[in-house]
Amino acid sequence: MIEVAVSSASYDLHDKRRVYRRSGVQEYLVWRIDDAALDWWKLEDGEYQPLAPAGSEILRSAAFPGLTLNVAALLAGDPAAVLAGLRPAP
Repeated sequence: MIEVAVSSASYDLHDKRRVYRRSGVQEYLVWRIDDAALDWWKLEDGEYQPLAPAGSEILRSAAFPGLTLNVAALLAGDPAAVLAGLRPAP
């Protein structure tokens, strides 16, 4: 699940979290536009835990092996770098 939040960040990070947990959503992301931040959460033992960056702002999905996101590039508005990070290494 991916959310892009401008004024709804509090709702996306709290109320929707309960709905996602009840529905069994394994991971969800909230891109907080106003805060220039991205939160990625994974469900572990019935509770959401923050997904920690691997190295230099690269987040790797636990539920979808191979899915990565270059958070720094996303927040910097560099779509080419974001897309480059989504391609498998040669």
